[in-house]
This record gives sequence, C-alpha cells and structure tokens, in this order.
Amino acid sequence: MAKRVAIVVGATGFTGQFLVKQLCESEEYAAVSVIVRRNFSYKHAKLDIQVKDFDKLGENDLDIADDLFCCLGTTMKKAKSKKNFEKVDLEYPLRIASLAKKRGIPNFHVISAVGSNKKSPFFYSQVKGRMEEGLMEMELPHLFIYKPSLLTGDRGEFRLAERLSEGIFQLLNPILIGPLRRMRSIEGKQLAFAMYHYAIHNTKNDVTIYRPLDILNAKPLEDIEEQPISREELFNWEKREDIFVDQEKVNK
Repeated sequence: MAKRVAIVVGATGFTGQFLVKQLCESEEYAAVSVIVRRNFSYKHAKLDIQVKDFDKLGENDLDIADDLFCCLGTTMKKAKSKKNFEKVDLEYPLRIASLAKKRGIPNFHVISAVGSNKKSPFFYSQVKGRMEEGLMEMELPHLFIYKPSLLTGDRGEFRLAERLSEGIFQLLNPILIGPLRRMRSIEGKQLAFAMYHYAIHNTKNDVTIYRPLDILNAKPLEDIEEQPISREELFNWEKREDIFVDQEKVNK
C-alpha cells in the first residue's frame, strides 16, 4: 500500500498533539506536516513544522497531501469575544478547507461537536453547525466530520467547568451501556486515534459523519501473539502428524 502524506492544522491543541504523534508513529504515513501559529515542541523524523499567520494563509502554504486534519478549536475564555471565537472555530476551518480543495487535497477531516446545529440557542453549538454547513456547501471531494461528546484528558491547563464534568462522567461512564453508551465522554487520545483509523480505512462518500459511538468503536487491530511450543510438544511426533507428508497420497 502506498504511503500517505498528512497535514495537521491545530497541532498544538489538545487532540492535535495526540494526532500528530499517532500519524508520525504509524506505518501508513511517510510524512506529516503541521501548520501552527507558534512553536511546536514535538520532534520526529517524518515531521515538518511550519509556523504561519493563519490570517495570511495561501494555497502555496499547503503541501500536496492525502489528508488534511483540521483540529482547530478554542474556548470563550481564551477567545475573549464571540468574534474571535468565530474566527478560530468557523472562519479558519472554512478558509483552510477552501485552500485544500484548490490544492487538490482529496480528504478533509474536521473536529466538530455532538449537538452542533446552526439554529441552536447555544452559541458554541450554533458556530459548529454553521461550520459543518459551510464545509458541506463547498462540495469537497471527501469530507469527514467528527462529532465527539465531552472530551476528557490532561489539557495542561485548569478548566473548572470541564474538570467538574470529567469527574461526573468518570462516575457515569461505567453505567452508560447499550443505547446510552453514545453519551459517554471521550478521551482526546481516542478521538485522535479514531481520526487516524478512519483516514486509512476511509469511505468514498462525499460526506461522512462520525458520531460518539463511531469514535469510541475505533479500535486498533491487536497483534496475535504466537504461543511458544514446549520441547515435549515439539518432539511428540504422534501429536504432530500434520507435519509429515503421506508419500502415497502425493504419488496418486
């Protein structure tokens, strides 16, 4: 199978960091390029780091690639205004997708959120819904939208509301089974793995949406360990008749 090339935008974010590491350590990807607004500390032989001003990104700032992963996202606390929030969670993803289409990148992967809806009374969900609609209207070759529930894990910063939510979901996750499993929280590392997993096993649909259960169900193929054969079993010819060839049957 031909090796793939990936671009990750938003590599310094919570999920983006996990995704870059996953791609670099995978056998399927020969090269990974990240476009960031500030220095990126992770190093790998496959990795190319480009520090860019997102307001000035052009088509030539994108390498030729098989997959572009957009992991951009912020919070109102960081953005400080609705306008700045929209710039990161709406304007940048749409602009980057447009550039990717012009560049001929066939697969665009983006993180949205469960409950996204442009008519939602909640600003966050409304922006995510508008982003999804805008991307679909672009008619990209292949669009993959990941809609996780609450993302958990060590973000390297304290967020009171999310920390409280994580604590609640740690108690609830074990009892959210059957149809309720789709409500479980999802670790950022699991979302990153799901994006990698579905990228290398992608559908050929124009638009594919991965909901919480799809993200949770993405699992690595476990290596089958060969069990060692004891010396007694190795030289017990009666039990190992299968290794001998019946010459009479061969001659027939």
